[in-house]
Amino acid sequence: MKDLQDTCKIAVVQSRPKPFDRDACLAGAIDAIERVAQERPSDLVVLPELLIPGYPHGLTFGFVVGAREPGSRELWKRYYDGSVVVGGPECQAIADAARRTGAWVSVGVSERDATSGTLYNSNMIFSPEGRLDALHRKLKPTGAERLVWGDAQDHYFPVSQTPWGPMGTLICWENFMPLARAALYQKGVSIYLAPNTNGNPEWQATVQHIAIEGRCYVVNCAPYIVRDDYPADLRATDEVSRLPEVVYRGGSCVVDPAGHYVPGAEPLWDTDGILYATLDMQMVASSKWEFDPIGHYARPDAVRLVVNDI
Repeated sequence: MKDLQDTCKIAVVQSRPKPFDRDACLAGAIDAIERVAQERPSDLVVLPELLIPGYPHGLTFGFVVGAREPGSRELWKRYYDGSVVVGGPECQAIADAARRTGAWVSVGVSERDATSGTLYNSNMIFSPEGRLDALHRKLKPTGAERLVWGDAQDHYFPVSQTPWGPMGTLICWENFMPLARAALYQKGVSIYLAPNTNGNPEWQATVQHIAIEGRCYVVNCAPYIVRDDYPADLRATDEVSRLPEVVYRGGSCVVDPAGHYVPGAEPLWDTDGILYATLDMQMVASSKWEFDPIGHYARPDAVRLVVNDI
């Protein structure tokens, strides 16, 4: 790692999205990227899972086993209309913001496939040159998420070759999939992005374990979502009314390869905001002296992982 940069200045944005409002969510993302550039210019800006058009927590979309309630298709279509197409104006706006500010930018979106029409829970990484550098689609939507988003059919485990080493993504509960984690480890990730909507203390143990297991920096980026930000005219007012006042508490943080919180990026709870920190990238290499999951601790003669890179 001697040819890599020694430090990475990072900004982790705990956004407060407006569910179903693509334009407001996009504006919030652009404002955050530009705010970072003004307040504390950073090499890497990370935004949460499904920031555009927000995570529709608590909604059933009218599904019951074997049937759908009246109006359910219209509700799903509203979310569909707020989703992002690769190469569309929303992607271009984020790419332009990355280029203007000279930062790598990671953002979670509901992606609409322009050919099939299927939605995917996706994470996009834009380079400082304003290029969509990596697109990761969630392998297996969690629970009832499967009523909204499809399984990834391609774009498996892409990584970006950054000045600090390879950087990759797993989204939310994908991080509980041992072989998916190992697939990123095999690609040598130095920075492991974990955008999610897990606003609970137990999730902290997960990201700390991944950092120790992978000997990498783990960026835990979650949103802060409140019930009042749901649209008043949504076709699910009863479901929304049953939500707690604070739907997601946040908990964004950065964990170093030893499993410790990086100073300045300890968990942020119960508000939106931006965490700033400087990552000592030499720690990634030095931590592998004791344990290297793809090197001297791997034992490929005993166990091996085969990844279908499509």
